[in-house]
Amino acid sequence: MPDPKTPSADRSQDPFTDLLDTADSASIVALAGHPLHAMMVHFPIVLGMATLAADLFFWWGGDPFWARAAVWAVGVAFIAGIAAGLVGLAELLLVRGIRLRGSGWAHGVAAVMLISVLGMNWGLRLTRPEEVLPLGLALSALGAVLVGFAGWHGGKLIYHHGVGLVGEEEEPESDNSPEAEEDAPVKSTDTPAP
Repeated sequence: MPDPKTPSADRSQDPFTDLLDTADSASIVALAGHPLHAMMVHFPIVLGMATLAADLFFWWGGDPFWARAAVWAVGVAFIAGIAAGLVGLAELLLVRGIRLRGSGWAHGVAAVMLISVLGMNWGLRLTRPEEVLPLGLALSALGAVLVGFAGWHGGKLIYHHGVGLVGEEEEPESDNSPEAEEDAPVKSTDTPAP
């Protein structure tokens, strides 16, 4: 059997590749043609990274402002992560083209782990703020790693496989009938009138 990584391998007879090619992978959870999951994931990503930055500033300077900023950032990141995760779960379960890809499952598992770490980090800050250094900082760093992992696989789904996009609307066919030509506006030419 030829190695599937070599260019000479014949993948045209692979039934799984045919299944992937025919499976619908367009987003069905969308608002006005825009996929909701793709719009919502930015908030937990940015706020999770902002939590790490606030923790580093707090560790470096000791200003309690950064500790309070981190509590708010990680709390909103957790709530936004749950919302984005629910929409992503709906896409995973309802869209066959996402379910069939390993990157879809890797992205989903990493996202659930990220939401869990964000929730644990927020809970730590609310119940035991004295343990923000070093435990909260470590959780923020782990969250940043999980953001990278989940983002890598999410990006692979979108940019490499074209998954989760909303199909383009088809333009109406032009009517070339004589009646349509009569109603069409007259196109001017650059030739001056005599």
